[in-house]
Amino acid sequence: MTDDNKTSPLVTIKGIREGLLITLTEGEWPVLEEALLQRIDQQANFLKGAQLTLDVGNQILKAADIGHLRDVLSERSINLRALLSHSPTTELSAQNLGLATRLSKPTPDRLMRTFDTELSGDEAILIQRTLRSGHSLKYEGHVIVIGDVNPGAEIVAGGNVIVWGRLRGTVHAGADGNQDAIICALDLSPTQLRI
Repeated sequence: MTDDNKTSPLVTIKGIREGLLITLTEGEWPVLEEALLQRIDQQANFLKGAQLTLDVGNQILKAADIGHLRDVLSERSINLRALLSHSPTTELSAQNLGLATRLSKPTPDRLMRTFDTELSGDEAILIQRTLRSGHSLKYEGHVIVIGDVNPGAEIVAGGNVIVWGRLRGTVHAGADGNQDAIICALDLSPTQLRI
């Protein structure tokens, strides 16, 4: 190994949002491919199951080269999801194989929604237990039940009714005249259902 290779490795690995980004330096493709596979074999346990984006820089690769590499990586339980290149020929070859040729960037709109903390909407009540026969629950807003609603139990809500469990009792959603109200449950087998 020369001093140049010690200061500038042929293969660099970096974590990104989509998985791992492996960047190859300039050089002959067979040499770079061999260096890549050696590096992957050295870190087989770490890289197993990885979603890989490969940056080949100015390399001009044919679809056969990329397809072969994808197959070899797949044998090592690594998914080649994208190939980045400055070469239009390589980009086209990658696209023809169904690979992405760009990293996705979050849109500012998506970021803003992620951090939006202002809540709006109607009031809701959360019930974290099973409603048994004889129980009657009446509420002006939405009703969320984490548990079952057994036969003989009744829920009357001005808004929506969501049951994270089995709904086998009687439910009336939109009791205040809201015809757009919904009723949903993991298992929907009600005695009576009204909207």
